[in-house]
Amino acid sequence: MSVIIKNGTIVTASDMYKADVKIEGEVITSIEASITPEKGDQVIDAAGQYVFPGGVDIHTHLDHFGTPDNFESGTMAAVAGGITTVASFVEPEKDMGILDTFKDWKNRRAKPSYIDYALVPTVTGKFSESTLEEIPALKEEGVGGLKLFLAYGHILSDVEVYKIFKKAAEYGILCHIHGENGPVCDQMIAEAIAKGNTDPIYHGYSRITGLEAEATFRGIALAEAANAPVRVVHVSCKEAIDVIAQAQSKGAKVLAETCPHYLTRDISYLALPNFEGAKYVCAPPLREKEHQQHLWDAINANVITTVGSDHAPVCFEGEYSKQRGREAFNKIPNGCAGVEDIFSVVYHFGVHEKRISLQKFVEILCANPTKEMGLYPKKGCICIGSDADIVLLDPNKTRIITQAKQYGKTDFNSWEGTEVHGVITHVLSRGEEVVRNGEVIGKAGRGQYLNCNNSSIFK
Repeated sequence: MSVIIKNGTIVTASDMYKADVKIEGEVITSIEASITPEKGDQVIDAAGQYVFPGGVDIHTHLDHFGTPDNFESGTMAAVAGGITTVASFVEPEKDMGILDTFKDWKNRRAKPSYIDYALVPTVTGKFSESTLEEIPALKEEGVGGLKLFLAYGHILSDVEVYKIFKKAAEYGILCHIHGENGPVCDQMIAEAIAKGNTDPIYHGYSRITGLEAEATFRGIALAEAANAPVRVVHVSCKEAIDVIAQAQSKGAKVLAETCPHYLTRDISYLALPNFEGAKYVCAPPLREKEHQQHLWDAINANVITTVGSDHAPVCFEGEYSKQRGREAFNKIPNGCAGVEDIFSVVYHFGVHEKRISLQKFVEILCANPTKEMGLYPKKGCICIGSDADIVLLDPNKTRIITQAKQYGKTDFNSWEGTEVHGVITHVLSRGEEVVRNGEVIGKAGRGQYLNCNNSSIFK
């Protein structure tokens, strides 16, 4: 039995056209103006709808300490929102090396996933030397990326960053950097608290854009010294964009990502009364509103190449929640949910509000993420031979985003009450219908681990 999607408008990163799609097993086998179903075929009528490649969230934190979403609930939320592939960062374990931790997540913790997934180990100062020895084995396990911090307690020295960049590049592994100057941010935070400035808004005031730009510049410089490509995650401000654009103009191999909250929310949310601002504490922090247009412009200029949710949900109430920072903003756990709404939010604020084209939407949420993960054209496109990861979206319908109807486990939603144009009706993952009429019908544990090969980035 085949699955045939009829009467829809296919949207790719470069084109848009009306055609039918035939799926046999897990892959797309035919794309034609009209396909006649045979007896026993399942037909999905996509009249009036866009037929998109499945969304790819290249930046998630599933099953991390203090977050309510594990791989089961998190990927159920993802697929409900049109995401058919996730890359999730692997949190270091105290008593396990990077390689052993990765294997534990691959073989146990990620197994309940509804959708296909890649894993990106995080390297901390504690494991920098041992990671150098483990990189060949990580490559054999299909690891395509490593994450390095220039902030937080995970911070690495410049020498450690340089050595990891160099070794990772030797084995075709792309390094991702969190670009903030951690030590100076920590000092500014201490100064704010010493003055009695403890409200959530000071989270934004103490992590200024210049320190994001400085760390971004430093990270790129270290990558250039190591002759390695680098991917800058969750870019939030014009100053960092300018650094990235300048490096790219000189031929540096720099990729960049932003997030839906930076595109649609600003620092004023941190000043909401009754501690509501704590809901929006993330790092880098939300910026002044004028940065949003610079981010959209950078997307259209190909300076920013992907949008990832940075899904790191923390509840507002409960034992481990935003309430930990009632006395001082630096105790508020960083992180917000996003994997369930990234597709809808970027479509509405980007495509519907005419900030980006339909093709750019597919580029930043489907094609580019899979290229940067080394999964294209298996994922991220509607092509013969590609996995049948497909999203049907009705552009003429609207919905109200609300926590009450979400699949994710957080007790609030950052876009609560927002009306978005474009409603997802069906989602297919490797040819299997996993969302029907907006409801998840897929099963936990059907997702597969993805081996990544980033070799094209290193040419």
